[in-house]
Amino acid sequence: MKTLTNKTKNKTLGNVKCANSFLKRFKGLMFKSKIENGIVLKIPKSKYKNRSSIHMFFMKQPLDIIFLDKNKKVFEMTSLKPWQTYTPKKPARFIIELKKDTIKENNINLNDKIDFK
Repeated sequence: MKTLTNKTKNKTLGNVKCANSFLKRFKGLMFKSKIENGIVLKIPKSKYKNRSSIHMFFMKQPLDIIFLDKNKKVFEMTSLKPWQTYTPKKPARFIIELKKDTIKENNINLNDKIDFK
């Protein structure tokens, strides 16, 4: 478990798990009835140049999604409902899946630097 922090605002956002294998990234938060902790999907450098789409298949509740570049800066955000798919406008090095309304409640903005340690 790692602590998710908005370095730009010096604010702790909660705990996250890290998904650094294909299977962990594919599963994400699927089948979870309750989202207590988010998840950081680490996109391998070999796949980073491709735009990484995400899916909400088998999700039981909506999520906030944050896309980070290689410097961990926010370049795109969205909220998705179950069974939706989404492709960011440019490649993401990290994708963060969080409980719905986390973006709004924590005033996360484009270009904020997000860290997880």
